Amino acid sequence: MTEATAHEGQIEAASNGGLVRVLGSIATIAGNTVREAIRSRVLYLFLVFAVIMIGAGVLVSTLSYVDRPRILQDVGFAAVRLFGVAIAIFVGIGLVHKEVERRTIYTILSKPISRSVFLLGKYFGLVATVWLITFVMALAFVAVSRAAGAPVTLVHYAAFGLSAMELGLVTAIAIFFSTFTSPMFASLFSVGIYLAGHLSRDLRDLGAASESETFKIFGAWAHRLLPDLEGFNLTTHAVYGIPVTFPDVAYPVLYAMGYSAIILIAAMLTFEKRDFR
Repeated sequence: MTEATAHEGQIEAASNGGLVRVLGSIATIAGNTVREAIRSRVLYLFLVFAVIMIGAGVLVSTLSYVDRPRILQDVGFAAVRLFGVAIAIFVGIGLVHKEVERRTIYTILSKPISRSVFLLGKYFGLVATVWLITFVMALAFVAVSRAAGAPVTLVHYAAFGLSAMELGLVTAIAIFFSTFTSPMFASLFSVGIYLAGHLSRDLRDLGAASESETFKIFGAWAHRLLPDLEGFNLTTHAVYGIPVTFPDVAYPVLYAMGYSAIILIAAMLTFEKRDFR
């Protein structure tokens, strides 16, 4: 089946209406997005470098006479988070941009299919791809840790789970920027939001400790508006054996779902108004 035929199938499935058919259309577009993503050479390039970096943690840990397992796993978690974000942003934005570049978006817009359905299908397909790659990186992490004698506990798996939720949120942000700007700017904005999201708690704390009322307000609102991505980071807990409670995991999951939903709604509204002609 050619790519054009696959898109025609997506269009026909969505044009029949009904909630079940809409959900089916989203699933169809998502599946096609996954198949398209796994054919991307960039995806495998990121994955190869991630696995190499995870394995290189063994060499880095030998430079220290103490805490070698912790150094090994610190490097491993850093690799999973770094390359997971790179895949979510650069591969995600690239796939959405290709629909416009190859003009397949014009075929979609000529049929009675909602742009929102198309965008949601793309999002869930990208999230599925990112989670699949995260799973592969987690397997590499566990294999290297076991081989090096480093412990792997339930907290490690919880850390990977929250990393996956964080990547789902980052993917929504990347999708949002890709709906109205070029791939280069969308990538820059997404990376900027990701970095700022990990600093939002610091901005809040600095504002609270500041004597300037303006900076206090700025810090508080920055923390409210920016995604609190540091809440998904359980690396310290996993590496140092710090216990994790149920709220430590449940709250970030609910936060990611809520924040992603808001971003996706904004993305759909923007995408509906975009003029492709």
